[in-house]
Amino acid sequence: MLETLTEFEQIERFMQTRDIARAKDLREIGISGTAISRARDEGILIRLSRGLYTTPDADMGAHFQLAEIAKRYPDGVICLLSALSFYGVTDQLPTQIWMAIKKDGRKPKSGFPKVRPVRFREPYYSGDLIHHSISEVDVPMYTLEKTLADAFRNPKLVDRSVAIEALKTTLAGKKSSPAKIAETAKQYAAWNQMAPYLEALTANG
Repeated sequence: MLETLTEFEQIERFMQTRDIARAKDLREIGISGTAISRARDEGILIRLSRGLYTTPDADMGAHFQLAEIAKRYPDGVICLLSALSFYGVTDQLPTQIWMAIKKDGRKPKSGFPKVRPVRFREPYYSGDLIHHSISEVDVPMYTLEKTLADAFRNPKLVDRSVAIEALKTTLAGKKSSPAKIAETAKQYAAWNQMAPYLEALTANG
C-alpha cells in the first residue's frame, strides 16, 4: 500500500535533508503555495526572505548566511573578505556577504543578509572556482589562493594590511604552499602586488 503523506508531512520529510529551501523547490514536489504559507504560520517553516525558507531545527552555523545567499543568487560567487573569513585566515568579521557577479550580471536586490556585490570580468569571474557544501547547499567560492590574489589585486576593496595578514596566516597554518600561492597570483595579475610580501615571509625557508 502506498504511503499517503499530508503536505505538512511532505515538507518535514523534504527538509530533513537540507537546511534551506526555495518555495520553488517545495512547489516542484507538489506543495501548494497555501500549504507553504500555513507551514510558515504553524512554525514548521521559517521565512528567511521572499521565497526562501528554513526550519526551526536547522543548523544555522557561522557560515549559514553564505548558504542562504548562494541559494538566493546561484550565479554569484563568494569572494574577498567573506571567502577569507570562511577559510579562517582573517580576523575581519564582514558585516555583509561579499559576492562576485559577472561584469554584466544583475545586481542583487537589497535585503538581509546584505550583499556587497563586486563585478569581476573574465578570467577573474570564472577562474579557480570551487564549491563547498554548507548547510546542504552548494556554495560557489574561489579557492584560497585565488582569494588571496583577488585581495592583493583589489586594494580599494581589501585593505593591504588585511591581505598581508591573510597571506601570513595562510603560510603559518600551512593552508597552502608558497609555490601554489605565487602561481595563482601570477595567473590572476596580482604577483607584482604580492611578491614583496610573499618573498619576505618565506625568506627564511
